[in-house]
Amino acid sequence: MTEPIILGIDSGSRTVTEAEHLLHTVVEALGLPSGVVGCTHFVRTGLPHVACSLAVPAPFDLALLPEGVSGSLRSGSLGSGSLGGESRTGPDADGAARAAAEHEARGGGRIVLFPGRDELVGTVTVGDLLARSAIDRVLVLAQPDPPPADVLVVTNDHVRPVWQDGRMTLLTMPALGGRLTPAEIPNPTPCCADHA
Repeated sequence: MTEPIILGIDSGSRTVTEAEHLLHTVVEALGLPSGVVGCTHFVRTGLPHVACSLAVPAPFDLALLPEGVSGSLRSGSLGSGSLGGESRTGPDADGAARAAAEHEARGGGRIVLFPGRDELVGTVTVGDLLARSAIDRVLVLAQPDPPPADVLVVTNDHVRPVWQDGRMTLLTMPALGGRLTPAEIPNPTPCCADHA
């Protein structure tokens, strides 16, 4: 089986929500199967914004991207991860290239799409979470050891692991009743929203 090519995509998304929408749009436009790995990345090319990366089956043509989306391909098959001029397109290609490089190195990025993601709804044990998905490990913030397999995780139907030490890692925090919940919460209240 050939390694997927890492596609960096960027349309200058100002928020994580916009970037997630872009990621889903590209997956749908390309007709990719469920279970692909797609991430968001904070980049500082031009104005700080959020770019995306996606593992796509090889070969891939950047011309297939939706209009207005910049792209960059990164793969060991392109020469040890180096990017030739033909592997970038669009005005935000630098941001796309940075996102692809982080994904390929598994050194950065917030993972939005991954195998088993749809199985992680409601409350599941740490053991089931690891068995049902591509997540490699679960960590609790500020605790050195991983939680036991029988600890319950209240997913809030919003599970966003990160690349950490080359592994897909779900960061969690303590919740009521000895349970855990993902450290990233869905739809956080913006600061000062209740002061308006």
